[in-house]
Amino acid sequence: MKVRVTTGDPTRVAGDVLALPLFELDRDKWRLPSRLGRIDAALGGRLAAVLGTGDFRGRAGDTLTVYPDDGLAARRVVLVGLGREAQLDADALRRAAGAAVRATATRRGEELAFLAPTTRRLRPPAVARALTEGAVLAGYRFEGWQEAKPDAGPGVRQVTFLYERAPDARSARRGADEGTILAESQNLARELSNQPGNALPPAELAKRAQRTAKEVGLRCRVLGPAELKRRNMGGILAVGGGSANAPRLVVLEHGKRRAAGASRGRPTICLVGKGVTFDSGGISIKPAAGMGDMKHDMSGAAAVVGAMRAVALLKLPLHVVGILGAAENMPSGTAYRPGDLVRTMAGKSVEIVNTDAEGRVVLADALHFANTEFEPDAIVDLATLTGACVIALGSWCSGLFGNDDALVERVRRAGEASAERAWPMPLWDGHKQAIRSRAGDLKNAGGREAGAGTAAAFLSHFVGDTPWAHLDIAGTGWTEKTGPYQPAGATGVGVRLLLELLQSWKKA
Repeated sequence: MKVRVTTGDPTRVAGDVLALPLFELDRDKWRLPSRLGRIDAALGGRLAAVLGTGDFRGRAGDTLTVYPDDGLAARRVVLVGLGREAQLDADALRRAAGAAVRATATRRGEELAFLAPTTRRLRPPAVARALTEGAVLAGYRFEGWQEAKPDAGPGVRQVTFLYERAPDARSARRGADEGTILAESQNLARELSNQPGNALPPAELAKRAQRTAKEVGLRCRVLGPAELKRRNMGGILAVGGGSANAPRLVVLEHGKRRAAGASRGRPTICLVGKGVTFDSGGISIKPAAGMGDMKHDMSGAAAVVGAMRAVALLKLPLHVVGILGAAENMPSGTAYRPGDLVRTMAGKSVEIVNTDAEGRVVLADALHFANTEFEPDAIVDLATLTGACVIALGSWCSGLFGNDDALVERVRRAGEASAERAWPMPLWDGHKQAIRSRAGDLKNAGGREAGAGTAAAFLSHFVGDTPWAHLDIAGTGWTEKTGPYQPAGATGVGVRLLLELLQSWKKA
């Protein structure tokens, strides 16, 4: 999708749809906004007539189509509700732009012009960034495996955001460029997560990460089975041992680390993603219902790839490392078993209680590798880790755990700012005691009680004293529900949150 920011007379902008965002109107004292007077005149007073009937009130999510005669160059006018101006935030703008794109696509339109709203609550760059994110995210569809449908429209190919003042348009272009990078990076994460397991085994995930790295200038290395064995990564090797598709550890790197012993320089932040490309549950096999969704069990790794793409294109002044622990969890004669003892890279032994608690076993090696290889200032991991987190928080937000209150709070704030909410959850000594093993150092499951907390407690043993935050995205990584900028399927959750966190890092 091509995004343009310009100034111009909305009545003369040709295209399939001209979208006009409106704040919620008072039911008894409505009036047409003065900036729409010229458009209303070109429509012969139809906007005022529609508002007068009460058919459109500007509530968030409302849309209404008006068909002009010859007064406008656009073929249709779509009114889009913004909700109350006092409650306007970036996500309201994302939703409005997404609704306009979906309305255009539904009518088989290819070109959308969107009159940018004026508000004192947000500056033009922030408005343009949010609008662009919503538009580009709404334009995504996973169609790579479908035959071309002759009656399907081509989708929205161009969105033009119209500003009334040239200075506003100039500053807004910076925001639109940034929004395009963020949304396209999130769409990359969606595309990876939506791929079926047969198309994206660990080696293919590694290749796609390499391809992305080459496109945007990241450094990339891939550790195959021999290197994993040499480094004693018994966790990831055990999980991948039952599959014909061998595991991989992928490292994406942006920027340079500060010199050894230096107190100043670019901080190092490691982003670690669970990349179980398909999770059958292994010997502790899952029920058939819903197992097909386990292609999304690499959503954490997908988010890290997307985030690293954005980090590179935005040229963030940080040393950021993305690490993907990629494995396929399958039952076979070579699969790891309940009761097995597995030796991780950290030297800790893990008693396997349940082979379907595999993600934490993969992350044990990936987190220890991140901590010892890069000695980072902070580690953030993302993983579709536990069904317990879905029960606790549903699909409305991700679970947030950590060993550093300041980092947890920074991640929480980044989630609020990006509309990818994460809710802090407790991580107590009791959780850590629950995963102590009599046969080994740890066991990979602590029972039904506080399942998300005991899983996080397991991970905490592999980060040392490094500030660390864990995002359990089991409830947010994919969805069957649709929204203004979210189709059914993978969400790409975490990309915007991570970039919000990293972009604010220097301000901390």
